[in-house]
Amino acid sequence: MTENASRKENPPERRYWLDDKRNVTKIYRGLLVVCAGLFAADLLYDKHAKFAVEEWFGFYGLYGFVACVFLVLAAKQLRKLLMRSEDYYDR
Repeated sequence: MTENASRKENPPERRYWLDDKRNVTKIYRGLLVVCAGLFAADLLYDKHAKFAVEEWFGFYGLYGFVACVFLVLAAKQLRKLLMRSEDYYDR
């Protein structure tokens, strides 16, 4: 009887597939392989660029990466400007 009561009080903690570090590592490596493959695929098609810079190898991938980093850094600075105090709605 006491064993049953202790199970109800302390149920076993549920584990999800991303709780295993090996699965996270597999996803990370797989994503790196896909990104490297897409970056290398830039060699396989003919570019019809309007500007000379668009013909550089990997231009669009690098441009997208730099734009994404810029957005994240800009959002961090914008947060400082727009952030409200923790008790804003409690007043």
